[in-house]
Amino acid sequence: MSAAAVAEAPVVDDFVYDAQIDAAIDALPLVLSLRSDPRFTESRPHAAAPDHLKKQMLTAGVLAGPGRLAVPPIVWTDSEANEMVSIVHLGRNLCGHPGIIHGGLLATLLDEGLCRCAFLALPSNVGVTANLNLNYRSPAFADRLYVMRANVTKVDGRKAWVKGHFETIPEEGEPAIVVEGEILVVEPKWAKSLPKVVDATA
Repeated sequence: MSAAAVAEAPVVDDFVYDAQIDAAIDALPLVLSLRSDPRFTESRPHAAAPDHLKKQMLTAGVLAGPGRLAVPPIVWTDSEANEMVSIVHLGRNLCGHPGIIHGGLLATLLDEGLCRCAFLALPSNVGVTANLNLNYRSPAFADRLYVMRANVTKVDGRKAWVKGHFETIPEEGEPAIVVEGEILVVEPKWAKSLPKVVDATA
């Protein structure tokens, strides 16, 4: 099934089947390429979060489920190059205008993704957002798959700068950038005292 075909998948109670979304992800040429590249490690951090904490977490809990983040985003990281690629499906219940994903939701996901990329370069693999700048380039339509790409551009002690963006997965032609951003992530002095919910570098 192509990425665009997910929008045409059969639905029950206005929700897309999770299995079909996963099948669409598995069939993407990008995913096949990443899975064959030994530089990248694949994980699903949202799914790895402990169940008793998920209700307190935004993307792994509140936003997870049919019509929202119906399947946990898949993340590939290259810890040597400090690079990250992620595939996410955005459901129809995450919209601002009907059929168009809310810009604030994109900001949340990009903030989280860029931070995760920054963790690869920080001493304790933990940090918080100090500054985030975004530019919205084109609408993100609901019930589709998107790629998030991010890479660390600078590291200075407990600070890491990351650039990244969300892009479409077209059947033909070049992908369109939906939103792009730059972030400054700082590792707090008390970072080592924080319990790790999941392995941020996986």
